[in-house]
Amino acid sequence: MSYQTALLVIDAQESFRHRDYFRDDEFAPYIARQQALIDGAKAAGIPVVQIFHVEDTGVFGEASGLVKAIAPLKIAPDAVFRKRRHSALVGSGLDVWLTRHGVRRVIVSGIRTEQCCETTTRHASDLGYAVDFVSEATLTFPMVDRSGREWSAAEIRARTELVLAGRFARIVSVEEALAGEARAAAA
Repeated sequence: MSYQTALLVIDAQESFRHRDYFRDDEFAPYIARQQALIDGAKAAGIPVVQIFHVEDTGVFGEASGLVKAIAPLKIAPDAVFRKRRHSALVGSGLDVWLTRHGVRRVIVSGIRTEQCCETTTRHASDLGYAVDFVSEATLTFPMVDRSGREWSAAEIRARTELVLAGRFARIVSVEEALAGEARAAAA
């Protein structure tokens, strides 16, 4: 089957709850927007692609039992891929699946905003995909830079939007991402 668009749900997995930097303060709003995006994609006939980050050991290791959708997210993916790099397009088979299905536009969502979501966005853009980056359906956590300054999740998200907008992606809301499919289907 051929699709114009695919929704990528990157690393929305239980592994993150077991990292010392995980914080709940932005988790509920993220889950609400991520779920709305998944549900809207399904309703619009957009395939939902779930991507998990895996490592040999630790909380991202398959043996941990944590490489599964983060609760309470409800997802019935059309395809599932596992990756070992920041870009979901390196070594996972995702690029082959997208090509086989005629996908030319990807919607990026998941965890962490500035890491795997941003890296996948840049890589997809460089490969010629149109990319919609749905910041409100991404999650990240505060980080401390080398000078000791703590950057809030909101500041990191704003920085990611700044560097991606107009260069690598359209920064959109859930509703705008889903409306983009209607525009693409009408074209």
